Amino acid sequence: MTRLKPLFTGSILLAAVALSGCGNNGGLGIGNGLFSKRTTSSKSENARRQYENTPAAIERRERQESGTIWDLFATTDDPNVTVEVNKYIWNAALDVLNFLPIEAADPFSGVIVTGYGTPPGGGRAYRATIYVQDPALDARSLNLALQSRSGPVSRETVQAVEDAILTRARQLRIADGRL
Repeated sequence: MTRLKPLFTGSILLAAVALSGCGNNGGLGIGNGLFSKRTTSSKSENARRQYENTPAAIERRERQESGTIWDLFATTDDPNVTVEVNKYIWNAALDVLNFLPIEAADPFSGVIVTGYGTPPGGGRAYRATIYVQDPALDARSLNLALQSRSGPVSRETVQAVEDAILTRARQLRIADGRL
C-alpha cells in the first residue's frame, strides 16, 4: 500500500500538468493553459467585437436564444455564404472555353473572366466574360460576352458558344445520373 501512494500521487500530478496545456486562450504547449496569464491582444478583441456586430452573428444569436427543435429542418442558409450558381453550367463553361486563360473566377457571384486565347484551329483571339446567375439549368442562367482584339464579336458567334456551353452542361447533368 505504501508503494502505491507515490505512484498514485505521481499520476495525479502528471494528469494536472497534462491538463494545464488544455487552456482556451488560443496557445499551444506548456505555459498557455491553466497556469498561464490570460492576455488578449487588442487586434483580436477588436476583430471579435466587429464580428459579433455583423447581421449574420446577430441573427445567429437570436436564433439560438429562441430556437426550437423545428429549426433543425429550416433552410436558413446565409445567401452571402451559399453558392447560387448552376454547377453544370459553371463546369461546362470551363470545359468549352478551356483554351482561354482564366484571369478571375468567383463561384459565389458566378463570374468567370478570361484572357485572350485562340481556339484550336482558329486564327482569331478571343476573350470572354461568363456570368452564371441562377442555380437553374436554363438558358436564362447563362450570360456570355465575347470580345476579339478588334472589338465585340457577332451575336451569332456568341449564340453558338452559349449553345455549346448549355449542351455540355446537359451532358454533364445526364452523366451525373441525378435525373
